[in-house]
Amino acid sequence: MLDRLNQAMDHIERHLDRPVDAAELARIAVTSEYHFRRLFSALAGVGLSEYVRRRRLTVAAAEVVAGEQTLLDIAVRWGYGSAEAFARAFRAVHGIGPGEARRTGAELRAQPRMSFRLTVEGSSSMRYRIVRKESFQLAGRRARVPLVHEGMNPAIVEFVKGLEPAVRERIEALSDQEPAGIVNVSDGLAGERAEGTELDYWYAVVTGAEVPGDLDVLPVPAGAWAVFETSGAFPAAVQHLWRDVFTQWFPSNPYRLRPGPEISRTRIAADGGHADAELWIPVEPVPA
Repeated sequence: MLDRLNQAMDHIERHLDRPVDAAELARIAVTSEYHFRRLFSALAGVGLSEYVRRRRLTVAAAEVVAGEQTLLDIAVRWGYGSAEAFARAFRAVHGIGPGEARRTGAELRAQPRMSFRLTVEGSSSMRYRIVRKESFQLAGRRARVPLVHEGMNPAIVEFVKGLEPAVRERIEALSDQEPAGIVNVSDGLAGERAEGTELDYWYAVVTGAEVPGDLDVLPVPAGAWAVFETSGAFPAAVQHLWRDVFTQWFPSNPYRLRPGPEISRTRIAADGGHADAELWIPVEPVPA
């Protein structure tokens, strides 16, 4: 898997001056475009489109400083319709405009070329099981929140605090299958996992029961789920498990992400500092 990802990275470098073809990159990596975008973001720490933009403007900066081409010629080569659009993108990455960079030789920012390798740390293993579930519903309350990789998510904390105790009790009473009880659900991520990306957060339960009309409902089709377990400091243990699934488990196992919600069942100790958690990720086998 890592070899194929690195072949995709080579393809990006050879075609930096062309539009990003995520479908072709996924084909090289022998996976779906959906999985490739999500896996890339988890491994790289930046979305695919943003990485390519930074690489283009890193290479373009060398041409700007060399002074052998007009700024308009450089802009057109790297896919910008005008010198003004190129200047805005250049400034967003480098902190200064291309004209200023050419005149003063000011300090620029480079996005290094990325490659992936597997690093083995310690002797711990990831506990997981594959579960096949029939179709079900998520029932509860939903909010649109930004993605936060480390620490508490203030938007989620505020949203959950705003739910009345009676509403929470009504939601929990609908739970009738695994994972049992209140679950936290992430859905609707726009393809990539950059910090601040918006997603649908659900305070919900997994159920097959009839759901009252005043609650939000998300139908979930039948499929396979990879279920992971962890225990440790909260919220770091849960966030690190999420990271490790994408950076370690997926590259090492013959599964890929399929569209669907990602579900965590977290039980926090009374002091709030420790948690036991399960993470349910929708998966499908990688085609042979």
